[in-house]
Amino acid sequence: MPFAGIAPRRAVQLMALTTLLAAYCAQLVGALKPNVPLLVAAAAGGLALDLYLQHRQPGLLSLLSRVRFDVMVRQLLRDMLILFGLLQIDGIEPLREQSALTVMLLSSYLVHFLIQGVTIMVRRDRTVPVVTRNVDVSALGLAPAPPRILARRSSHRLLYLSVPVTVGLLTTAATADAVWGVLGLGISLALSGGGALYLATWLLPAKRTADDQRVREWFAAWLQEYQPTVGLYFSGGATSAYQANMWVSTLAALDGKPLIVLRERFMVQKITATDVPIVCLPKVADLMLLEHSTLKMLLHPANSGKTSQVLRIPTIKHAFTNHGESDKLSSCNPYAKAYDEVWVAGPAARARYQLADIGVDDRDVVEVGRPQLAPIRPYAGPPPAGGLTTVLYAPTWEGWDGNPGNTSVVLAGENIVRELLADPQVRLLYKPHPLTGSVDPRAGEANKRIQAMITEANAAMVAEAAAGGQGAGGRGAERPGPEAAAELARVQAELDELATTTFRTGADEVERMLVQSSPEAGRAEAVQAATAAWEEAYWASLPAWEHQIITDSRPGIYACFNVADVLISDVSSVISDYLTSEKPYAVANTSGMTEAEFKAEFPTVRAGTILGPRAKQIPALLEAVRDPEHDTLVRARAELKEHLLGPSEPPSLVRFNAAAVALCAKADARAARIEARGESDIPSQRRDAAEELELEPEEPAGV
Repeated sequence: MPFAGIAPRRAVQLMALTTLLAAYCAQLVGALKPNVPLLVAAAAGGLALDLYLQHRQPGLLSLLSRVRFDVMVRQLLRDMLILFGLLQIDGIEPLREQSALTVMLLSSYLVHFLIQGVTIMVRRDRTVPVVTRNVDVSALGLAPAPPRILARRSSHRLLYLSVPVTVGLLTTAATADAVWGVLGLGISLALSGGGALYLATWLLPAKRTADDQRVREWFAAWLQEYQPTVGLYFSGGATSAYQANMWVSTLAALDGKPLIVLRERFMVQKITATDVPIVCLPKVADLMLLEHSTLKMLLHPANSGKTSQVLRIPTIKHAFTNHGESDKLSSCNPYAKAYDEVWVAGPAARARYQLADIGVDDRDVVEVGRPQLAPIRPYAGPPPAGGLTTVLYAPTWEGWDGNPGNTSVVLAGENIVRELLADPQVRLLYKPHPLTGSVDPRAGEANKRIQAMITEANAAMVAEAAAGGQGAGGRGAERPGPEAAAELARVQAELDELATTTFRTGADEVERMLVQSSPEAGRAEAVQAATAAWEEAYWASLPAWEHQIITDSRPGIYACFNVADVLISDVSSVISDYLTSEKPYAVANTSGMTEAEFKAEFPTVRAGTILGPRAKQIPALLEAVRDPEHDTLVRARAELKEHLLGPSEPPSLVRFNAAAVALCAKADARAARIEARGESDIPSQRRDAAEELELEPEEPAGV
């Protein structure tokens, strides 16, 4: 087997690449001999394979582009080989017919370059400096996007328009009649020319997008009209959107006019369903328009390279909320001292900052709780006697620093899962971190082995039940009826319709702004209710005995908390969040520390069971979960919860809102002081900073 030992996906890609190269070789042989059937079959097959790969294996074609064998080179080589073959075929006049075909073929490529030029002009015209969502943009007179095949899919366009060319030339080769080649080339030229003219209409005044200066003036006027006061600032990669999304509902519940400020264009569509206006300001100069707005404070759920840019705005106060708290060093980043205030959940994080001694003044630390933990239900007692115990194993990822204690997946994951699967009364929910294996391949391989173990355990229970045994811990292997699956499908469709905005195929950034300019009132609340209904239907659709591997974004971690009787995790914010339920939990210790050292180093683990790499403590953990008399950590969990998350009263959202009001008041007080001083008293450094911004390189137009 030539591809034995190669991963299936790589084997498919290698086979496709080999077939494509073989088609060119066969086409060359067919042109040299000449062998018309071979020439026709190889050229047609090569074009068909190229079209297929454009749709199914675009990653492979991107690799070819890196070695300068892009779609233009591939199609030009294919056409040149056909023309060369025509020179060898008897019956075609080389000086008259061959020359005409060559001229028309070159003309088709010239028209292709013309379309490319118009495409660039249209795309530049439709790249606006401010991207919005939930903002009325009717004053800008935006037009829908041109067809995607013309404006953004040049590779597909070239191949599609090459079909009549290739068919015509190959028919000429088969019949020795140049008329077919002329006909195919004529069709391609007509389609290309018509497409170029149609695309050019987007450069006419009726469809042209407002210029950058007009968009900036409109945005400044919108800020003046909307008068935002509290905002959320976020910059990050595509996989980090969850860090912002966890704060969106909290922002919407604050007193004042909320606003979400982003820096990456693609992030606009990754923010969860919300009625809050969203603005994306990729360039620093446009970001500075916020200085002249009524915005008083910004929440920061994450640090990024672009955070320093917004911190330059003196009229806005900045609060660092982070996207989760844990005992890891990343929860005490020295960058935090750049913010006006650092908002933490409870006393534990305050103490953590002081012990870290990174320059954060204790007076700037504000305890606000964790408002987004409200959906987590409190402890309702042990599982029913004789029933299944649901265990959630949610390890974190390996992190960037190579510390083996970051994740338990590599050193302890398989042992933990093996011990859990050995207990017939356990139902396991395995929810690995989405970044598992992204840094350390060993974590990715261990994650695959764990999932294989769980799949095999499920199959074994089904086989046992089918053979007449009890299976599934004595509960059989029955599955819910079709009604449960139908209900899940119904609520899934409802949730998708509410949570996802459907765009026309070919819609670009500007058209999405137009479609999403008027949010439906109450849509966020409807999505929240539909999500809760989906979670209920999801759990009801699963067999009660079956172990689950959960890698999708839904169900979320909080939904898993609510159905679990006990959590096993690593040192991460998952532990802090889970403690709000006061349910039993365990933490894997793969750091090499003794248990005493581990508890001293990481306070969040003090009220949980500590698991060693071999996970031999799991039977005792399960016994404590099932029998409250053996649970000696009840009081410790309650005390640690308050230490980590603060008091239950007043509610976290009330404390969070009070902190926001107070920080806005500080912004107002500063504005009053500046106004009282007068412009002549303000140092010239503000003017120097403005000059610096004019010299700073612009950010890329988009991703």
